[in-house]
Amino acid sequence: MNFRARANMSELISFTMLTFSAVFFVVDPFAVIPMFLAVTAGDSTEKKRATALRASAVCTATLVVFALAGSLIFKLFGITLPAFRIAGGTLLFLMALDMLRAQRSRTRSSPEEEREGVMKDDVAVIPVGIPMLAGPGAIATVIVLMGQAKGSTLHGAVVLACVLATGVLTYLLLRSAAVLERALKQTGLNILNRLMGLLLAAMAVQFVIYGVRDVIPQVMERG
Repeated sequence: MNFRARANMSELISFTMLTFSAVFFVVDPFAVIPMFLAVTAGDSTEKKRATALRASAVCTATLVVFALAGSLIFKLFGITLPAFRIAGGTLLFLMALDMLRAQRSRTRSSPEEEREGVMKDDVAVIPVGIPMLAGPGAIATVIVLMGQAKGSTLHGAVVLACVLATGVLTYLLLRSAAVLERALKQTGLNILNRLMGLLLAAMAVQFVIYGVRDVIPQVMERG
């Protein structure tokens, strides 16, 4: 393997790790576990598992659609990738701050939506699938990551694969929600959220840095 091939492989591995971490941390199924247990209280084990499967499928499908339609959205509304990176990074940073404080993020779902969810017969699509799992932050993240793929089929496939992997892990975690809550307790879940919040904050800052770096030449050209 020559130097160029090794460099390309190293870049692909780095992009894959960044992409999976960003998508999984912003979907953050650990933070959804307490609410998932609340809205499925009284359901049989089979129904809870079915709800977990549908919610994970809805989350995955939503993120895949926005990942594929990201460039169309940019063209339709005249949005540039640097601008979306800055906006998405800011949104992720706000979510990360809530995660560091072990609080439910208002950018993910509101108390009103959660109260309505408790009263619904089927909570898989709303509020668990959307917006608790596939919220604005997750949607913004996959669009930005697809933009960073820069038209590369391989990098685009990596983003979609990471979304699918996140969906599978989310299903497994929600399926085992009761066991995880008993094992980790609320303190353990909060610690995991804080650790993921710290990493998500760093990724959010990196998104903003990339956005500012790319937008400066455009501003200077217009100046």
